[in-house]
Amino acid sequence: MSIILVGGGPDTVTTPVVFDRFVKEIRNRTGGSRPARIAVVLFDREGSSEYFLPAYLEPLHSRTPCQLTPVLLRANEPADPAAFDDVDAIVVGGGPTPDYLEGLRGSAAAIRAAVAAGAPYLGFSAGAMIAPQRALVGGYRILGVEVCSEECSEGLDELEVRDGLGLVPFAVDVHAAQAGTLSRAVAAVAEGLVDRAVAVDENTALVLRHADLEDLEVIGAGNCWSVRGAGRKATVAVLSAS
Repeated sequence: MSIILVGGGPDTVTTPVVFDRFVKEIRNRTGGSRPARIAVVLFDREGSSEYFLPAYLEPLHSRTPCQLTPVLLRANEPADPAAFDDVDAIVVGGGPTPDYLEGLRGSAAAIRAAVAAGAPYLGFSAGAMIAPQRALVGGYRILGVEVCSEECSEGLDELEVRDGLGLVPFAVDVHAAQAGTLSRAVAAVAEGLVDRAVAVDENTALVLRHADLEDLEVIGAGNCWSVRGAGRKATVAVLSAS
């Protein structure tokens, strides 16, 4: 199992280490004997995927032989779970977090099965936020008190925690230093909405190799902020790239 959670979209990734690491994991999976089959999930709003897809596809095409299959989500058009059968890797892009979760809800079991079978998962922004068992999907208030900027609300008022894809056992927030969402992650833990959270900076990724929560690796140029609960309090530890 290899799960890579990026704190922003591919437009925020200026260091090659994130895509390099993902491709390394893919080659470990396939042995380099054939082109890798990669499902690339992107939310499409009125043809927006034509503009955004190249940012996901080109870094993969340029690094390894692969067969890339776009899985486009649209309002009221969820993904077909069969899209994740026999894939060697899965990429889930950035965009409207609630819409990604709604579009992939019916495919969660198929995605978990693929990852459990060894397919690396690469989640950008929304794709990182929906990966957990319990996912922060948006909102900027808790009990009516602002905990981050309304710009990060995803159109929601109160912070909403919903069942995610079930790939990791801690909540994830993104754009941490750049958008100030670390405070949302801290508040979610302090209020007991989630037991633990990790907030990831842009141009940075958290790598989870297996279910051991103490074996986390940070790659990229920024930090990850690990938040743990202690009663009505929360403690924060800074995790930096080694």
